[in-house]
Amino acid sequence: MRRGPVVAASGVAVAGAVVLSVVLWPGGDGDTTGVSPSDGKSAASPSASPSKSYALSKAPATIPAVREHTAARGPGWRPAEGKGRVVVGDGDLADEGRLLADELKLKYGGEAEPREGDVELVLTNDKGDKGGDESYTLTVKGEQVRIAAPAEVGVFYGTRTLKQEVSGGRTAPEGVVRDRPAKPRRGFMIDIARKHFDLKWLEDRIRELGDLKYNQLGLHFSDDQAFRIESDSHPEIVSSDHLTKDQVRRLLKLAESRHITVVPEIDSPGHLGAVTRQHPSLQLRDTRGVATRGAVDISKPAAAKIVDDLLKEYAELFPGAYWHLGADEYRALTVKNPEASYPQLAAAARERYGADGRVQDLATGWLNDRADTVRPFDKKLTAWNDGFFPGGSTQAADDLEVAYWTGKEIGAREPDAYLKAGRKVVNYNDEYLYYVLGQPNTFRYPTGQRIYESWTPLVLRGTRPVSERYDDQILGGTFAVWCDLAGSQSQEQVAEGIRMPLRATVQKLWDPRKPTLAWNDFVKLADAVR
Repeated sequence: MRRGPVVAASGVAVAGAVVLSVVLWPGGDGDTTGVSPSDGKSAASPSASPSKSYALSKAPATIPAVREHTAARGPGWRPAEGKGRVVVGDGDLADEGRLLADELKLKYGGEAEPREGDVELVLTNDKGDKGGDESYTLTVKGEQVRIAAPAEVGVFYGTRTLKQEVSGGRTAPEGVVRDRPAKPRRGFMIDIARKHFDLKWLEDRIRELGDLKYNQLGLHFSDDQAFRIESDSHPEIVSSDHLTKDQVRRLLKLAESRHITVVPEIDSPGHLGAVTRQHPSLQLRDTRGVATRGAVDISKPAAAKIVDDLLKEYAELFPGAYWHLGADEYRALTVKNPEASYPQLAAAARERYGADGRVQDLATGWLNDRADTVRPFDKKLTAWNDGFFPGGSTQAADDLEVAYWTGKEIGAREPDAYLKAGRKVVNYNDEYLYYVLGQPNTFRYPTGQRIYESWTPLVLRGTRPVSERYDDQILGGTFAVWCDLAGSQSQEQVAEGIRMPLRATVQKLWDPRKPTLAWNDFVKLADAVR
């Protein structure tokens, strides 16, 4: 240890200013963070016992940023292998405790009183008025950490913050973090129908999403190209490269441990090419007999039967509280005159809805019928915005939420049309949040910087936000990967390409304030907290 004088600064207020006096202490290690006499003896006395003081702490640097931090003075906390433990105040937190202990290379102490160097996880009865179950408080004091929350998910998010705080040998700053998300839905959706992603890749994404405080993973597993999950009710439609149900259960277990809900989507009545290949009699054909790719003929009861079989089968496999019904891009409604092009649909619409029934009524009835199939499984239901058809005699069920992704479809409506009707909306804005492999049509790979600097949950279509009065109706957002040109990127390239967009998206969903870090600094932080 280098010997020499240590400088201690003391301040005295004089006429609105602070006068600093410098005292030299014999001996010491050159630490200039500040020392002061503790026994009232003369500064020149060699028997004085200086004690270290600390600068006021700064808010932790994490992704997403924490919402509140109360600074304090103290050494902070960092894991000490072989010394510190993770202990819990409730056995229900054992999973969170063991995971954190493993990640920080600490011992798991179970239900025990905390001691110096420990991390304590506790449940509280106070949900307060902010954040609900997903809120938490993280306190660093006296060389201990305490993470408290009203529910396990909040405790888990507190452990994610601590994990980032101490990554790369950093120190968790002294003080109190009070944190909560701005939006309750923070999602990532992956199109595994057009491109097969292996189990390990999906597991890695779940771990990444959990660390970033995402809470939903959407699986689009059925489309024209393939059907990617094992089926007992209709094994004939399943593609050779697929996930077994046991693999899905493994994914679901991992997702549950990260407090992520997996949201399945079987898109219909379009995007069912994997079904119509095996059941060509169900394929929609126009008045000339020309097949319409991917679409089933919704005038045929057998089409509804096979889709309902699948919905019931997978509603039992996926226990989560959410279900995506799809309903987008039904080709019969992308032509100028649906009634003339598809007279069988027009006839079925009139039979069901009377003389004024139109094809969009029949499509809306299909959507409502599929919702009725899934609703007994106690799911919250979502459909794409272009599956809500205006101008007909029937309307989509009131409880259906809108996944707003585009305004490019025929008869496109502004987001306000859904919001004014009282619909809850999830933001999938294809201008910012769509990563489409191969960049077909007008799509371009989204950049994290553009999301970070100019997107907010209010920006539902294009680049223009809706009124702030609708903020409570916008439940959150989802960053989506679509694999239109599946061979354009490998799994590894997709993972790297979405890395910064995922971080930028969750930053804007968790914290409604304008980010304090410049983009380049945000990238550096992302590298530091990998």
